[in-house]
Amino acid sequence: MNRIALVTGAGSGIGRSSALALLRDGFTVVLAGRRREALEETAQLGTEAGGETLVVPTDVGDAASIAQLFEQVDRTYGRLDVLFNNAGINVAAKPLEDLTVEEWQSVVDTNLTGVFLCTQEAIRLMKNQDPMGGRIINNGSISAQTPRPNSAPYTATKHAITGLTKSTSLDGRKYNIACGQIDIGNALTKLSAKMQKGVLQADGSTNTEDMMDVEDIARSVAFMASLPLEANVLTMTVMATKMPLVGRG
Repeated sequence: MNRIALVTGAGSGIGRSSALALLRDGFTVVLAGRRREALEETAQLGTEAGGETLVVPTDVGDAASIAQLFEQVDRTYGRLDVLFNNAGINVAAKPLEDLTVEEWQSVVDTNLTGVFLCTQEAIRLMKNQDPMGGRIINNGSISAQTPRPNSAPYTATKHAITGLTKSTSLDGRKYNIACGQIDIGNALTKLSAKMQKGVLQADGSTNTEDMMDVEDIARSVAFMASLPLEANVLTMTVMATKMPLVGRG
């Protein structure tokens, strides 16, 4: 049976690398994200690797766009085996008291409400397909465990993802739907590369931090996706070994 995976934020970084890893493992991968050109680049890399993709430009901060995405998945394949809720945004770091309501809401709409809506649509598909069931993987981030300074919207949404992951894992049992979360720390992508120049620390200093290859994340996501539905990784932390998280920072 052809296994179908959907990756949000598949146009770059962790999403692109994870989509390619799933393709290498034999999945057909639906590529969702806001930028068609970036998704097409991922699709081209997938084609070169011998995989099959479907590009669906999607804004996960918009409920109608999410509904259209899943309608196209259902119409094209009639099933969904894996959803990787990866897409997320952040706003410029600033003191909590200086954040605007608009900045707060934009992060909540994408990082939390968008994941909820994608999860809801995935469950509707997975519980009605034959065979019933599937797997949902959420990108929680290290920020689901420990905040950085001046990161209230991002940290709040990622902490909330942990609750959503556990609720989905519980509520999905009766439909043979597994749900787990991967918390990622310092994967090297174009967006995170600036961390190598220095990152604000809790003590007010600015220090460089160690990074890890994004492919290490992609392999971890592919491993979670490869498990039989009788087994689940509820939470996995994959981080640069020397990043300042464990201990006193």
